Formats: sequence, structure tokens, C-alpha cells
Amino acid sequence: MAPTTVLCSCSYLLGNWKLANIATDFRRSTPWNIHSNAISAIRTQTPLDFNPHHISDDLLNALPVARVKHIPPCIPKFSEYTSCEDVDRSLKFDRERLVYRERHCPEKSEVLKCRILAPYGYRQPFRWSGSRDAAWYANVPHKHLTVEMAGQNWVRFKGDRFTFPGGGTMFPNSADAYIDDIGKLINLRDGSIRTAISGGSKIEINRGPSY
Repeated sequence: MAPTTVLCSCSYLLGNWKLANIATDFRRSTPWNIHSNAISAIRTQTPLDFNPHHISDDLLNALPVARVKHIPPCIPKFSEYTSCEDVDRSLKFDRERLVYRERHCPEKSEVLKCRILAPYGYRQPFRWSGSRDAAWYANVPHKHLTVEMAGQNWVRFKGDRFTFPGGGTMFPNSADAYIDDIGKLINLRDGSIRTAISGGSKIEINRGPSY
């Protein structure tokens, strides 16, 4: 260990001695007037200016003005317009095989060139999961389903909103209650029955096996 330490120390001292000689030779060979001229040039330079010389208004005026295409609003009757589900347009198609009930998007020449506005009195929809059970009447101002399907309990109109209690001719107390009734007849919990089909209400219940 001792010889290694001595060898490293000698190498370090020898290196410092050589560097010192090189620096001394460089100073002797370099004329002093070069250093003095460089120093005087630095001192005579203009002081650096770090103050801002532009403001935001100048930058905005320098930017090119974007072309904004004005699109006029549609007339109120288009507030519920859906381009590919337009009832008036669909009636022009063939009734055979119910082709007229398919989606028929307008041709390029038929596309509306206006902004469709929200219905009068439109309100921010309910957040999930409240939107699953209710919707503002002002957003969908039509009550005919609440009259025609009143006996099936699918949708009700109450105050300023629609509510969706769930129901139907086969399960007026909601689909969940109907599934519970089926569960009283067959075992839906232990995985022995994976699929139950109710033919009358077209309901299919899938339950995976329990592990």
C-alpha cells in the first residue's frame, strides 16, 4: 500500500510542476499590450440594456389578423335537427323493408350552413348519475310519450323535468324488481343458471358463474 501511495504522490507533484512551467512560458511569450488593449475595449463598450422594449399591444398589432367566418344561426324550427335522422327527409325514401327508417345523411348540397341553436330555455343537463333518472323538460320539450306510454311507467313528466322510473307492461315496478321476481322462481346467485330468458318481455338476464 505504501509504495502505491508514494508513486501516486510523485505523479501528482510532477504534473503540477510541468503545468507551472507551461504557464510561465506562455506569459513570457505573450506581449502585454494585447491584454491591455482587450481590457480597454471591454471598458469602452456600451453598457448592456436589460429593459423591455416591446409591450403586448405591439405584438398583437404585428400578428396577422385571423379570418373569422361568420356562420348565421338557424331558424328556431331547426333546434332539434339531426342531419342524418331528419324525419321530413326520411319520408322521401322507399317504405319497402323500412328503408326510410335507416340513417340517411344529407348530400353535400343539402348540408345546412347555419348554427343550430339550443331549444328555448335550455338548461345544463344533470350530472351523472342524476342524468340516468331525470332530464329537464326545456331540453326536450315534448310530452307525448308521457301520455301514450303512461301505463308502462317508462317516463313521467313532473314539474320542470322528466323522470325515468323504469317499467313497462311486464314490470311496472322497474326492471330491477322484475329480475328480483324471477330470482324467486329460479336460482340466479350460485352460477348454476347462467342465462334466463323471459319470452314475454324480451328480457335476457346473463349471470356469470360465481367463484
